[in-house]
Amino acid sequence: MTISLTRRRTASRPPAVQPSGSAGSRQWVGYAFLSPALLLFVVFVAGPFVAAIVLSLYRWDMLTPAQFAGFGNFTAMFGDPLLYRSLANTFVFASASLITHLVGGLLLALGVNRLKNKVLSYFVRTSLFFPFVISWAAVALLWKYVLDPSFGLLTYYLGRLGVDTPNWFNDPSWALPSIIGIDFWHTIGFTFVIMLAGLQTVPNTLLEAARLDGANARQTLWHVTIPMMSPTIFFAAVITFLGAFQIFDPIQIITPQGGPDNSTMSVVMYLYQKGFQSFQVGYASAVSLLVFAVMMVVTLLQFWGSRRWVHQ
Repeated sequence: MTISLTRRRTASRPPAVQPSGSAGSRQWVGYAFLSPALLLFVVFVAGPFVAAIVLSLYRWDMLTPAQFAGFGNFTAMFGDPLLYRSLANTFVFASASLITHLVGGLLLALGVNRLKNKVLSYFVRTSLFFPFVISWAAVALLWKYVLDPSFGLLTYYLGRLGVDTPNWFNDPSWALPSIIGIDFWHTIGFTFVIMLAGLQTVPNTLLEAARLDGANARQTLWHVTIPMMSPTIFFAAVITFLGAFQIFDPIQIITPQGGPDNSTMSVVMYLYQKGFQSFQVGYASAVSLLVFAVMMVVTLLQFWGSRRWVHQ
């Protein structure tokens, strides 16, 4: 009986489809499918990276022939106080963005996830994500008018309440915090969507088990929800820091010269000024490699530290 069933199953099983062509031809077909992605990678990633390494060894203003400088551009960076200032501003901006986006995105996701009315829930989700689809140019111009010290809406309404407002973008103490606030308004929707997606993957069985064991809302959040969301939080932390460290558009539009007393000068904006305004292409290439190294080290540290708190 067993033999007959085995024969019947073997007879009803469809014949395996054998790939046509030789192994070599199939390999070339695979390369053909990969070639568009490889071409884009070579043109826009690998090629510029190699060019930056080569140019960092030269002094070149794009008008006269390049002169070999060895590691002169790298040693010059150690005595550049404006580079230190731009790096410090960038770290402050990236750290503030990392903290505010993770905390704000998680709190917003927890609040929206509790909404029972589907129409209201979808409206809130759309409203929170909508600023993210607006271009940085429009966002920067909008907030320049809102925070204008003479006719801005915020200045007007706070003045009606008797509150004196600073000159947001011309005060060295307020220029960078203003940019941080604008960036939070513009991009928090992206972090919120990531957190909401991660929150909805937490198994209900674990939440119900915690409640049956007598855990309150705070204990359930701390001991169940956040550990289960730790891979999502880690992903959001990595991309938020990488994106914030490359901040350029709002600073260039709102404070074109790096703000008062270079208070909003970011390292990418400094790189742009050196390369395309001062035409110090070799030095700008060396700064770009420094930016790459800093981002690589921070990302590796994040991955190293994730082993201690990210749930596998």
